[in-house]
Amino acid sequence: MTAVEVHYPYWCWATFFVVVFLALFVDLGIANRKSHVPSRKETFIWSTVWISLALLFNGFVYWAVSHANGPELGFLKAKEFLTGYLIELSLSVDNLFVFLLIFGFFKVPKEFQHRVLFWGIIGALVMRMIMIFTGAELVERFHWILYVFGAFLLWTGLKMFGSDDDGFNPEESRMITWITRFVRISRHYEGNKFFVTMDGVRTGTLLLLVLIVVELSDVMFAVDSIPAIFGITTDKFIVYTSNIFAILGLRTFFFLLADLADRFHLLKFGLAFILSFIGVKMLLPLVAAGVLRWGGAVGNAGFMHFVQRYANHEFQQNMINISLGVVVLALFLSIVLSLVIKPKEQSAE
Repeated sequence: MTAVEVHYPYWCWATFFVVVFLALFVDLGIANRKSHVPSRKETFIWSTVWISLALLFNGFVYWAVSHANGPELGFLKAKEFLTGYLIELSLSVDNLFVFLLIFGFFKVPKEFQHRVLFWGIIGALVMRMIMIFTGAELVERFHWILYVFGAFLLWTGLKMFGSDDDGFNPEESRMITWITRFVRISRHYEGNKFFVTMDGVRTGTLLLLVLIVVELSDVMFAVDSIPAIFGITTDKFIVYTSNIFAILGLRTFFFLLADLADRFHLLKFGLAFILSFIGVKMLLPLVAAGVLRWGGAVGNAGFMHFVQRYANHEFQQNMINISLGVVVLALFLSIVLSLVIKPKEQSAE
C-alpha cells in the first residue's frame, strides 16, 4: 500500500481515455469492421499490439509521475502498474476458460463471438470504474476493509487449489433463469443483432442473452481481481488503468487461447498461489500491528525493530519488487509445467 499520495492532473486521465477509445475505434471500426473469425496471425499481431500499448502506457506513468514527483516515485508507480497489469491479465486469461464454456453452451457462431466480447469490454469499462472507485472510497473511509479483502483473497486462493471445476456451469446457472424472467429473449440468433422486432415488440436475440451472461460473469470475476490489485496499491489511477489495459486485449487473447485452452491446465494453480500470496501480503500489516502491540514476550529487539520499520512503510519498494517477482514466476512456472506435464485424461489415454 502506498504511503505517498500522488495527484494525477486531468490530462493524465484524458490521455488514458483517448488512448483506450482510439485503440478500440481502430480495432472495431477499421481492423474488425466486419464480423469474422480472426486468423492465428491476426490474433498474434493484435496480442502484440495490446501488450505493447500497455507497456507504452507504463512508460507514460513513469514519465508523468517522475515529472512532478521525482524519478524514485515514478519508478515505484511504474512497477505498481506493471504488477497490477500482470495480475489482472492473468486473472482475465483464466476467465477466458469460462467464456469458452458460455459460448460452447449457447453454440455462439465464431464470427459473432468477437462482437459479444467487444461490447462486453465496453460494459466492463463502466462497471470496473464504478467498482474500483467505490472500493477505493471504502478503503479511504474504512481502512480495515483491506484486511477483509486480504482474507477473502486468501480464502479464494486456497479454495482454487482444491477445486476441479471451472466455477460456472451454464446448464445449472440460476443467472440465465433470472435474466430471462426480466428480459424478453428469443431462442435463436438473428445474425449479429442484439435486438429484433417480433410481433411489434422489441425483443432481445439469443446473442443479447450471451452478452448479458458475459457481462454479469465479468462482474463476478471483478470481485476477485479488484481486491487483488488493491493488495498492490490503493492508487485509483493505477488500479483502474492497469485493470482496463488488462481486459482491453481480452477478445484477442480469447481467440489466441481458444485452441490452446487444454494446454494450460495448471494455470489455475499459479493463479491460486498468486491470490493466496496477495491475501497474505494484505494481512501482514494487521499481523505487524498485533506483534507491535502484544509482542513484548518475543524478547528479540532486532525482530521488533524490523516489524516497526515494516509498519512505517520502509520496505515499500522491496514489497513491490517481491510482488512483481512472485507474480511473474508463478505465471511462468504454471505455463511451463502445463506444457511439460500432461493432463490426467491424456496420461490415462
